[in-house]
Amino acid sequence: MRKYFNIFIAALLTLALGACSVNKADYEVDVCVYGGTSAGVIAAYTAAMSGKTVLLVEPGHHLGGMTSGGLGYTDIGNKFVVTGLARDFYRRIGEHYGRLEQWIFEPSVAEKIFNDYAGRADFEILFSRRIISATTGNGQIQSILLEDSENPTNEPHLTVKAKEYIDCSYEGDLMARAGVSYIVGRESAETYCERYNGVQVMRGHQFWDPIDPYVVPGDSTSGLIWGVNPGPVAPTGSGDSKVQAYNYRICLTNDTTNMIPITEPDNYNPAHYELCLRLHQVSPRKSVYDYFIWSMMPNGKTDINNGGGISTDMIGMNWDYPEADYDKRREIIKAHEDYTKGLLYFLGHDERVPDFMRTEMLKWGYPKDEYADNGHWSPQLYVREARRMIGEEVMTEAHCTGEKIANDPIGWAAYTMDSHNCDRQVIDGVVKNEGNVEIGGFPPYPISYRALLPKRAELTNLIVPVCLSASHIAYGSIRMEPVFMVLAQGAGVAAVLAIDNNCPVQDVDAAAIAAVIAADPLMDGSMPEIIVDDSDTTAVTFYGLWTETPDSKRAYGPAYHVSASPDASATYSPAITTENDFDIYAYIPRTDRAAATIPIEIFDGNASHSIQLTPSTDEVIGQTFGEWQKIGTYHLSPGSTATIRPAATGTVADAILFLPL
Repeated sequence: MRKYFNIFIAALLTLALGACSVNKADYEVDVCVYGGTSAGVIAAYTAAMSGKTVLLVEPGHHLGGMTSGGLGYTDIGNKFVVTGLARDFYRRIGEHYGRLEQWIFEPSVAEKIFNDYAGRADFEILFSRRIISATTGNGQIQSILLEDSENPTNEPHLTVKAKEYIDCSYEGDLMARAGVSYIVGRESAETYCERYNGVQVMRGHQFWDPIDPYVVPGDSTSGLIWGVNPGPVAPTGSGDSKVQAYNYRICLTNDTTNMIPITEPDNYNPAHYELCLRLHQVSPRKSVYDYFIWSMMPNGKTDINNGGGISTDMIGMNWDYPEADYDKRREIIKAHEDYTKGLLYFLGHDERVPDFMRTEMLKWGYPKDEYADNGHWSPQLYVREARRMIGEEVMTEAHCTGEKIANDPIGWAAYTMDSHNCDRQVIDGVVKNEGNVEIGGFPPYPISYRALLPKRAELTNLIVPVCLSASHIAYGSIRMEPVFMVLAQGAGVAAVLAIDNNCPVQDVDAAAIAAVIAADPLMDGSMPEIIVDDSDTTAVTFYGLWTETPDSKRAYGPAYHVSASPDASATYSPAITTENDFDIYAYIPRTDRAAATIPIEIFDGNASHSIQLTPSTDEVIGQTFGEWQKIGTYHLSPGSTATIRPAATGTVADAILFLPL
């Protein structure tokens, strides 16, 4: 009997140990962040600096996503929306280049800063690992399974258990594998009562001139040239599963000491660029630069983006990407790389391209000091849009235009409702692009915290700040790298609060998230800077006559003020609680209405100091129409103020920054 009892006990132990080995995770942490994009780094940094154990999983080799992957010409919209660690990132970029902040930069500079964030917070990073499945139960992600993204057959796979998960990938792979509802493509305009969703044929990035679509011009039986679909175009506003075009943001250099020549790439096919020749035939290009948006970065480098009817966007070739398996995605990425490198080579070497264009193109090459481990080519395809969650709240066009206001803001957006083209078709016998939308002119607007959350019935421990819940056209306004970083910081704080309060992420109060970030925006205990905008009626008092000028393009925030009487003045009262030295800056919109000088009086709590600030005439760098200009350095106490006292009408008053030293 004892023998059989021992066998029974041994069997139980074996079962128990087996169960332990099944449930045992290779990594157990408080917070798992999936995707080492700019948002991923900020989310991981936020949670780690808040005292949580954090694991960042990145399928590739680099941190920063598109921000370090070539998108150096930052899409800002309005600097008002760039707060907290996102603002800190651009301040660190500025420090590198000897400015307060800077919005254009080299890829390697951005990556260095992201690596520094990771080093300072000391969270663990798993490179070359990607998700293959998620285990869920009781309304939560219990664990995720990762494979080696370079050698998928390698065993064993890694299991990660976390209390909270944050999906910061551009594709939403964690979200999808965990069973969260999402959409790919464009809703119809009717779905959310929008004007600019669905199929749209507009003039932006379009062929304005008649381009014959057939291999043999005029002969429809000869077939379509490469890159053109037969149509017919669906009715305006129709929904479909088409995805706006992807491309590479290209970093080239004209510095011959730092240049690698552009050579013929893999799978080169000149027929892929027939549209370039046909466009030039009907509407001669004045320069090779007419085929791109060519923005200069520091040290003789570029951020080249799609521009015009035919450019770097590989229109219609990415529709399968969001839901494709990893092998198919690799094929799509390779096709985009080959196409883009081939376009550069074609414009520099094909004898059908005019001599002057070839000469211009041959002045450029790949920079030796960028992407050295990836053939000097960006490792990050610009995945502008993939999956979009259908969550607790869906951001729509009405939120962008202010017709609907989110009452639980976790961040703000301000960019144009922007979509690149989704298709290229034959319309009325000629080539036309379809899907480009660029609708702006609205002020900054809040983004709902609930838009980052799955429906409560689906999951309660996942936050999605990149593939967030938004319609196609609203996502086109939100999907900017600075905004992703802002949302990611909020996601990191939300994850921490959910752990501390042992509650679903849906029960975390958005106001509590905002309070944490307001008190410690850099997550390191440092004294927060204070920005007092002219729109803040609790901190700015206007005397005399002023004209409020709505201008979300030039202003910091929704508007700036212009003095309309000689006795006008404006007093800014920052919430200074601790005596300290401050650098003080005024935000100067570039406007023809500005007076030649701006008289400013600083009251430091004891005495007043008068300054005549002369607005700078230096070139404004980057996609912005205003800059911070230093007033001076002062030792300020509680009760300090800054007062603008116009000597004449036409003095501009906008935001004032109090930066603690």
